[in-house]
Amino acid sequence: MIFSSLIFLFLFFPVTLICYYLANSKYKNVVLLLASIAFYAWGEPKYIFLMMLSIIVNYILGIKVSYSKDKKIWVVLSVIYNISILGIFKYSNFFVDNINFLLNTNITIPEIKLPLGISFFTFQIMSYVIDVYRNDAKVQRKLTNLALYISLFPQLVAGPIVRYQTVADAIEHREHNWYKFTQGVNRFVIGLGKKVILANQLGIIADDVFNKSSGDLSRLDVWLGVVCYTLQIFYDFSGYSDMAIGLGKIFGFNFLENFNYPYISQTVSEFWRRWHISLSTWFKDYVYFPLGGNRVSRLKLYRNLFIVWFLTGMWHGTNWTFIIWGLYFGILISIEKVFLERLLYKMPRIIRHMYLLFIVMIGWVFFRAEDLPKAIKFIGIMFGSGNYPLVSNAFNVFIIEYWYIIVGAIILSTPIVEVIKSLVVKKKKNTLNSTMCQVTNAAFIVVCMFIVMVMLSSSTYNPFLYFRF
Repeated sequence: MIFSSLIFLFLFFPVTLICYYLANSKYKNVVLLLASIAFYAWGEPKYIFLMMLSIIVNYILGIKVSYSKDKKIWVVLSVIYNISILGIFKYSNFFVDNINFLLNTNITIPEIKLPLGISFFTFQIMSYVIDVYRNDAKVQRKLTNLALYISLFPQLVAGPIVRYQTVADAIEHREHNWYKFTQGVNRFVIGLGKKVILANQLGIIADDVFNKSSGDLSRLDVWLGVVCYTLQIFYDFSGYSDMAIGLGKIFGFNFLENFNYPYISQTVSEFWRRWHISLSTWFKDYVYFPLGGNRVSRLKLYRNLFIVWFLTGMWHGTNWTFIIWGLYFGILISIEKVFLERLLYKMPRIIRHMYLLFIVMIGWVFFRAEDLPKAIKFIGIMFGSGNYPLVSNAFNVFIIEYWYIIVGAIILSTPIVEVIKSLVVKKKKNTLNSTMCQVTNAAFIVVCMFIVMVMLSSSTYNPFLYFRF
């Protein structure tokens, strides 16, 4: 089940909402837990037992860590268990395929389907035990409360990766009020609009380009496909994060932001402080800093960056394209730390911004391509290799039919709406102006929801890109 489906919007969510607010306060967690289990089981019924097993194992290990004299043994066991789960269910086929290729063997194992959201909930539960070990979080002795933290359906499948201490108090005691509820609804609808109105339409172009054989492409086809994918993955994932944050507010939780206008960045380092913030923070706190961070020799600093970005690539998928994508950013960040960042800040802002967009778009080619040869082929076509036409009929058709979506997506990837809002707030002088703002916002939400319903009713293209991670 996905948030941008009619089943979720008109069946699962309303039923859950009604049951939740009708329930006595001491039973609200039970309602949410049952709803979360049902949400996950809807698409992956057999893997609900895997998630529950992980919760129970880590619940026991967390308690062991909290009172044992030799805490390190139990936290190490937790890390080994969780990494093993990821290794078996996410990377087994990848490892076997590469062993067969390198050693010319013919090892076969049953095809293992990737459980939905395993990368997200495994990282969350691993961070919980580590935080208990560090005394950054109190151990949760109520199994159902820990299960709710891990399985909470707004962020279960595709994040953001929520740290336990962020929601620990809210699990026990959280506030519900009309303002928080309306803020949640606003945020959810905005995220839904990002997904359905922008990401889905941009995905039609990106998929058409990336799924074609190279012989059917022109140079501008490839550039258009890369631009559209660059925008699609932003609106797809940030839209999901907005919906998760909005749903969290509706049920009384406050999840941290996961995106902060990453495409206005001026360096790669800044980009990764703005993109998928919860994942970047996770690797910083649980891998980079324990390795010594940047308080080490130059050689060890680059080692640390290599490890973090290799793991970041691996986390995203079982394909060498993801590993190359991760190392690509790790190398660029290393170069920036050596000299490039200082050089960039001597240049005009527009140059820094163009540099960042160029770097990120090349990176997305590796991320989206089916394999490494195709990624290299695409980049070659973009920059003049081979005998390819400049433009094609398909390019002209896409520009004519989707130009307004592309232009709108580019504009809205900047903080222009936030700037306008801040200017309006500064000019508010009376209650009438405040009421007008509220009415305008309500009208926007209603119109956005209406467009979403029309588009969902008439389209079958509705995947979430980060569901496969």
